[in-house]
Amino acid sequence: MSHAPPPAGPSDRARPGRGPAPGTGSAPRPVRSPAGRGGAALVTGASSGIGAAVARRLAAEGGWRLVLSGRDVTRLEQEAARAGAVALPADLTRPGAHRRLTDLALDRLGRVDLLVAGAGVGWAGDFAGMPAARIDEIVGVDLLATVHLVRALLPHMVAAGSGRVVLVGSFAGSVGVRGEAVYSAAKAALAVFADALRYELRGTGVGVSHVIPGVVDTPFFDRRGTPYTRSWPRPVPAERVADAVWSAVTHDRDEVYVPGWLRLPARVRGAAPGLYRRLAARFG
Repeated sequence: MSHAPPPAGPSDRARPGRGPAPGTGSAPRPVRSPAGRGGAALVTGASSGIGAAVARRLAAEGGWRLVLSGRDVTRLEQEAARAGAVALPADLTRPGAHRRLTDLALDRLGRVDLLVAGAGVGWAGDFAGMPAARIDEIVGVDLLATVHLVRALLPHMVAAGSGRVVLVGSFAGSVGVRGEAVYSAAKAALAVFADALRYELRGTGVGVSHVIPGVVDTPFFDRRGTPYTRSWPRPVPAERVADAVWSAVTHDRDEVYVPGWLRLPARVRGAAPGLYRRLAARFG
């Protein structure tokens, strides 16, 4: 079973479009910075893989009150028990699920200082043979669900004057990957969303981090229906991505590649796209 922390008092909960809570004066009540001192966090995609690793990392750092969300109820409850967290199962592709999760998280935590959006699905194969339902699922989970959840939580962070949103993207969104056209497109859109949102939130006290992993050793590949068979690059453990999330939170980093060398091909793709395409076509 999950272990729920004591609920915070009503005055801790920021409401968008409302004035400061009674007794706080003209300025919003400050909240603790997530940078190394703990706070209240919501992690999605936490039933396995990167999301579960992030939850364990935050729990190990101490001082964090956690709400974990995911679609696999059994695994989510297990991860929540390990992390001393509250489990809130949710399929964020369902209408209104982002609002319900936001309300439940705020009811349990009083506020959310940190959102780590780690939910994601994939599919591999030629685009021409891709089922239409899988197109909708990937765009729905990897992009739309995250955008809607951020939209629901963001006013509370802005009202509090602090917070951080961490979006877990993919290297596929930086360069495009053969056989993963829709997944690459969804993650590329997430990257641009992170940039645009960061500009918009400047001066609000709310930061946006984009963590960009390459191949990660998680059940992701089995669930997409095609195992990862390349000998290079080798998959990195999910814990390494969790380390990158922690670095983004504690050092206010806008963008973190995992592993770090992936920044180089991404930069080549940006500076010399023709050269990159020739290399990618030859070496895959």
